[in-house]
Amino acid sequence: MVLATFCFGCLDTMSKYLVAYYPASALVWLRYVLQTLVMMAIFLPRMGARLVRTSSPVVQLLRSLMLVFSSVVFVVALNHMQIAEVASIVFLAPIIVALAGGSLLGERVSARTWFALAGGFTGVLLIIRPGGSAFTWWALLPLGCAFLFAGYQILTRKLAGRDDPITTLFFPGLIAVVAIPPVFPGSISSFPAVPLHGVMLAGIGVLGAVGHFLLIRAHGFAPATLLAPFGYTQLLVVLSLGWVVFGQLPDGIALTGIALIAGSGLGLIITARSSRPY
Repeated sequence: MVLATFCFGCLDTMSKYLVAYYPASALVWLRYVLQTLVMMAIFLPRMGARLVRTSSPVVQLLRSLMLVFSSVVFVVALNHMQIAEVASIVFLAPIIVALAGGSLLGERVSARTWFALAGGFTGVLLIIRPGGSAFTWWALLPLGCAFLFAGYQILTRKLAGRDDPITTLFFPGLIAVVAIPPVFPGSISSFPAVPLHGVMLAGIGVLGAVGHFLLIRAHGFAPATLLAPFGYTQLLVVLSLGWVVFGQLPDGIALTGIALIAGSGLGLIITARSSRPY
């Protein structure tokens, strides 16, 4: 899980660099093309048609589109904000899922969920500081991304026990490969003119595929409730890479906001685990 978050952190760093030269949709499309090819190479020989067999094609399509659009929005936001700030705001998604679970999944919403939501949104406000001189409307993009990603996670939970987990992991990449070219025409017509860009574009696809594979393997070894806290190591990765690669380090107020979001999410996960009967 930690290795997967490192791959995704490096992928985000490369995306931030390349989005200044290429459309965000092109970067996302290339990532999912290679990810889909890797998954097909691994799972198609052993699963055959079962790889795309689903009991809920509409749900699979909707959740896949949510992930695709959230990925594009995320990369666009990277072009206008520091990478650590964007990533931390998106980590609000698990708290949104916990809150939405009450009405959409029939789950009980505890007081700790509301406290986590309050802490998380306070952290977001400290990062984007609406009304301040440094505020731009681009700062709302990662918040929109968090809601899209939360919707994706909620629909994924609805499919639990109904579709094969590998099928559920495979569908978003497949839908991205098919949907991005017509939805974002011309997004895949840009070819790198600089050799380094070509290497980095290939690196995005490879990191996405490897990170996704590591994620699958991690969930094969341990339950999601055990793995979830380790996902927050991605914030440390992007914080470090943002400083090393771009010379960007959030100021003290933004760092406090990042800590609030991470602490709220981690606190919610850990207390939920400790209160679950075994």
